[in-house]
Amino acid sequence: MTNATRRRPSLFARRSWGETSRISAILRRETVGGALLLGGALIALIWSNSPWSGAYQALRDTTVGPAWWHLDLSVATWAADGLLAVFFFVAGLELKREFVAGDLRDPRRAAVPVAAAVGGVVVPAVLYYLIAAGAGDGAGRGWAIPTATDIAFALAVLAVVGRFLPSALRTFLLTLAVVDDLLAIMIIAVFYTSDLAVAPLLGALLPLAAFAILVQRRIRSWWLLLPLAALTWVLVHESGVHATVAGVLLAFTVPVVRSAAAGGPDAGPGLAEHFEHRVRPISAGIAVPVFAFLSAGVTIGGLAGLATALTDRVAVGIAVGLVVGKPIGILAATWLVSRFTRADLDEGLNWLDVLGLALLGGIGFTVSLLIGELAFGLGSARDDHAKVAVLAGSLLSALLASVILRARSRVYRRVHEAERVDLDRDGVPDVFQPEPQRPTDAGPADAGPADAGPAVSAPDPARPADAGDSLPGTR
Repeated sequence: MTNATRRRPSLFARRSWGETSRISAILRRETVGGALLLGGALIALIWSNSPWSGAYQALRDTTVGPAWWHLDLSVATWAADGLLAVFFFVAGLELKREFVAGDLRDPRRAAVPVAAAVGGVVVPAVLYYLIAAGAGDGAGRGWAIPTATDIAFALAVLAVVGRFLPSALRTFLLTLAVVDDLLAIMIIAVFYTSDLAVAPLLGALLPLAAFAILVQRRIRSWWLLLPLAALTWVLVHESGVHATVAGVLLAFTVPVVRSAAAGGPDAGPGLAEHFEHRVRPISAGIAVPVFAFLSAGVTIGGLAGLATALTDRVAVGIAVGLVVGKPIGILAATWLVSRFTRADLDEGLNWLDVLGLALLGGIGFTVSLLIGELAFGLGSARDDHAKVAVLAGSLLSALLASVILRARSRVYRRVHEAERVDLDRDGVPDVFQPEPQRPTDAGPADAGPADAGPAVSAPDPARPADAGDSLPGTR
């Protein structure tokens, strides 16, 4: 092998041990959330197809909340608009951290997951439209249903069949899903907003700005932040924009890197990671499973009803988009990045591994169900068919991915064992890259008097992240 060949970039190179450990911790929590999500969906399906299905529908349709500002919503709508705002808040925190201090801050590393996410949105949307748009009655509005990847569901599958999946592939899957979430919320905001009311939307900027000022000053008092976040959500909901957008907007205001007064970026996790640690268990353990329970319940009507649902062109378009479109889009985009950057797959990996991950990308659940409700209306016949297709397509994608990942389990086990070798006993496996230089508050985005002085020594380790830090930061 020549020196030139050795210097060729790798599509799935390992990150530093610190970043790998952080992502592994996130994936473990999401795996538990995925199991709860599947449990909630299964209970909903059984209940809605039992003799007591009327009680399920009554529970889902129960109206709760004050009528002012149109907050007298059904329980199912509260789950879709309110609980999923928590889910998107966590996704926004993770996305911002990736852009500021993670893989996405390096354009070369960001190219693969970003391109894969875009390909995984465009191809299934095109396939759906070609199949279903001519079905009439607004069928074309469902084009975005097969574009989303459910990371919790995918990780639940990995927990069973891909326990030894190399860390680089896990990182790729998580980053792809995070970018996928951003694209999904943009699609919801742009294409599924009707009757836009400008005044409440402009009004939402005031509590959002107040929230931003407080978190930029590293103030974490829940009794200050929660009312501002709730008011932002209410105003965005009143504006006609889907209320989950408020979760992402709030997340984007939270700084990722510590300011100089708190010891700088080398002193430990910043406020975004602190919030993520606090809110992710609520999202994965409560918000998403409850939404799944209230959204996945569809009365199938036996084999005849299942056949009717799956022969609807809308359902066919969704299933084909998830099972065929998602893998093609992800795989083709990744190959194009490899082709034009002359990057190789990491040692020990091949394109079959990428296909396995691409099939996992076809597991669309949480956001797909949400978009189906927005496109066709909760409880409509077409929405029920869309739910059946999402469940069937996600299940088939999971089964196909399981076959491929199982077939490669020996390879993954060897890579996993190599990633555990620590001959120098420094606590960091020998195969991992050294810690990269972390972003500092002295960069152009953080220029200011507080950043002009010498580096500040790390604070007392017992001190909470950013505790007492009153200097505003821009990251």
